[in-house]
Amino acid sequence: MATDDVAAAEFPDRDDRPAEPDLPTGEPPNVPAGEPPDLPVGDTLAEASERPSFERAAAKVRTFPMSPGVYLMKDAAGRVIYVGKAKNLRSRAGSYFLKAAAEEPRTQWVGEIRDIDFVQCDSEVDALLMEARLVKDVQPKHNKELKDDKTFPYLQITTREDFPRVEVTREPRDRGVKLYGPFANAGALRGAVQVLQKIFKFRTCSLDIDEQDERWRWFRPCLLANINQCTAPCNLRINKEEYRRDIKRLQMFLEGKKQRLIAQMKRDMLEASERLEFERAARLRDDIRMLETLDQRGELDTHAQPEVFYIDPKKGLAGLRKLLKLKDLPRTIEGVDIAHLAGGQTVASLVQFIDGLPFKPGYRRYKIRSVDGVDDFRSIHEVVSRRFKRLHDESEVFPDLLLIDGGKGQLGAALAAFQQQGITPPTLVSLAKRDEELYVPGQSEPLRLQRNAFALRLLQYVRDEAHRFAQHYHHLLRRKSTLGE
Repeated sequence: MATDDVAAAEFPDRDDRPAEPDLPTGEPPNVPAGEPPDLPVGDTLAEASERPSFERAAAKVRTFPMSPGVYLMKDAAGRVIYVGKAKNLRSRAGSYFLKAAAEEPRTQWVGEIRDIDFVQCDSEVDALLMEARLVKDVQPKHNKELKDDKTFPYLQITTREDFPRVEVTREPRDRGVKLYGPFANAGALRGAVQVLQKIFKFRTCSLDIDEQDERWRWFRPCLLANINQCTAPCNLRINKEEYRRDIKRLQMFLEGKKQRLIAQMKRDMLEASERLEFERAARLRDDIRMLETLDQRGELDTHAQPEVFYIDPKKGLAGLRKLLKLKDLPRTIEGVDIAHLAGGQTVASLVQFIDGLPFKPGYRRYKIRSVDGVDDFRSIHEVVSRRFKRLHDESEVFPDLLLIDGGKGQLGAALAAFQQQGITPPTLVSLAKRDEELYVPGQSEPLRLQRNAFALRLLQYVRDEAHRFAQHYHHLLRRKSTLGE
């Protein structure tokens, strides 16, 4: 069964979730090489020596290549009883024929081994995926032995969204997804996802992105877009058809069709070049190169990057409603920030978010008129007074939530502006950047949210966008002052 052709061992993935996941769990311990092969409890060394099939299997392992792949243990009837993956086939499979494997409770079944085969893979990523396909299809006897109640991870691709998401999950859905797995090693799976994301640039967030909603064009993508590891459908930088083409390519790879995929991508690259679409051709060239050099990516576990804390508008709004004890979701949020010019002039910005997304037509800029020098409190008082007096006088709708950039003093200045105007304020809070503390009227101590809380992330997004917009206005005025425009 040894072969260099990964596609020769393709097994169809099913959309339905198996009633009980069958996972390889009987991994042998890390033991030094060089010890003689032995059998498990119930067999003496003398009896072991009378079992030529076991010895032949042990000798056969010594001929395995020192490269990635999948090994298959067989019993006397030729049935596959265990499937495992390896970065080094000879070393990994050979460890099952050492004394320590027979003494380890998880691998006492090694005495049943009568033969062993392997399938060589191009990389550890290929081996990880092939192991999952084989375990799911063959359901080997000793890959079923779950020693605890934990659920093993799946790779899940949603199928009913404009821009399908790719997720590692221990609780896969029953419908609306394409499942791959289960996988025995969560760390290796997450590492593989990170490697594949650099090639196929899919999203891993939980945002509900609607291509027809133009407000997504103003959404700020997370770090993965900046490092070219996601095509940022959350900012509509890619259309639905192109994104789904990338997902289809990912699925071909996950299903063991890598060579067919590379051939297809090479054809697409040539066609793009002939149509003078050089940027697309260059991207395909780079993606093909990464696919062909997966074996040079090192240990999969080293690719599992720290969590990227993206903003989820729906979860952020729900979190704010709960945190601030609001009757309804704060669908409209406005944020205010102050910026100071070097010459002493002060400007302010007001940004508007609707349903957790930036709404650029609602952005406003203000030159502070009544304040000399640097005085954030009086500046906030002025801009809040001007903004809400106009809304009040023109009978316009107030935002559900007003966020002030700053601490307790800035919040007090905003409250004073409403009191002076005789206007009932909307829900009002301030966010202090230093320790990300949230100040609420009537509470002496600030609220301290977990740094990865969705409510905090949304408030930070509004605050940072207000700061960006204020700084942009600041730079425009400075440029006019410098150049005399």
